[in-house]
Amino acid sequence: MAAMVEIAHPLWRSIGRGLAHRCPNCGKGRLFGRYLKVEPTCRTCGHDLARYPADDGPAYLTILLTGHLIVAPLLFFPIVWRSPPQYSLPIILSSLTLLVLSLLPRVKGGWIGLMYALQVTGHDAQLHTADYAD
Repeated sequence: MAAMVEIAHPLWRSIGRGLAHRCPNCGKGRLFGRYLKVEPTCRTCGHDLARYPADDGPAYLTILLTGHLIVAPLLFFPIVWRSPPQYSLPIILSSLTLLVLSLLPRVKGGWIGLMYALQVTGHDAQLHTADYAD
């Protein structure tokens, strides 16, 4: 039987604060110092933000969202198939690039908010990886 995951903090509030690029603990401090660089600690409440692992999860989720919500429906429009590729390809690729680059920090913030709510830390990930090393 699978163990139940206990949610330590309000889930949707934590994810919402992360999506807004705010500290999931207080909701006031900045989550990112630069584009995707997580602040080590919140400047408002002093919460340790560097301990929540993001790794590749936000990138995979961003690609999944973009592919399923944008690319797949786009293939149903006949203009994509009938227009010359030298016109449609640059427009589609540049708009997809802008979309992915704008979604990625939001998804990463939401991911960190989720890790905060579930109290998953980088130390936990190292422990689980060590279980499979044998």
